[in-house]
Amino acid sequence: MRFTFLLICLFPLLSNAQSDTVMMRHDLATITKTAEYRNYQNIDQLNEIALYVFNTFASYADTTWYQTYVIGQTTYRNVICSFGTQFDERIVVGAHYDVCGDQEGADDNASGVTGLLELARNLESKTLTKRIDLVAFTLEEPPFFRTEYMGSAIHAQSLVKDSVNVKGMICLEMIGYFADEKGTQQYPIKSLSLFYGKRGNYITLVNKLAPGDFARSFSKTYKRKSNIRTKVFKGPESLQGIDFSDHKNYWDAGFSAIMITDTAFYRNKNYHSKEDTMEKLDIARMAKVIDTLLVTLNSL
Repeated sequence: MRFTFLLICLFPLLSNAQSDTVMMRHDLATITKTAEYRNYQNIDQLNEIALYVFNTFASYADTTWYQTYVIGQTTYRNVICSFGTQFDERIVVGAHYDVCGDQEGADDNASGVTGLLELARNLESKTLTKRIDLVAFTLEEPPFFRTEYMGSAIHAQSLVKDSVNVKGMICLEMIGYFADEKGTQQYPIKSLSLFYGKRGNYITLVNKLAPGDFARSFSKTYKRKSNIRTKVFKGPESLQGIDFSDHKNYWDAGFSAIMITDTAFYRNKNYHSKEDTMEKLDIARMAKVIDTLLVTLNSL
């Protein structure tokens, strides 16, 4: 009787487990363990990763394509796929696949791209009520960060130009590093530790002060349905780190957008270094981040 009761209690959590950690590990290895580093200077390596993302998307999505643009004499590529193309209103979920300098960039941001690939595998079998576009961005990292050449800036402006009915945008930026020890979580303002704790054992939903209807509803639903420790953060755009990823360009374009993150350099001290390898990541908790995202998308 006690065993049966335990199973009943656990069933909701087990039923939410949809991500395949074996496939996620394979994706991480494919993206990070490469002949060259996938930075803006190694265009052949960037294109190889873009092709891997494209082929994975194309195996599951309604439609998949490249969004290309030229800087100087070099062509760069966002990779986009769509589910529920019969619907007008859409949600964008994005993550950048390039890396800063000569390093593997497992958390930053192979983890986010792995999340996109796993979402694609799971969305294929879902009955949707809105269109969902998954976008793998190029050129998020320096020297193009905060310029009009970021892949996400190109994509966001294309949505404005085409008057696309965007419900909201979700940015996956570093979702794989967790630490349960006390003192492993820092903040841009020291007093925030009183509210959010000193252990880097949670995922964060980052909002600006006026987040918009989508980001507000998404945060509330994600936290309610989450089977991983989740904190919702809201702050001014002037706060260091709050806009340090692709969601910034959707804010600038007037869309309601949110970032899902492990807080990057405020927790992961391997940030932008050769120590940012997949062996440091917690793939089981990464999977829970994506499982909760999938459930939330189905609920909005």
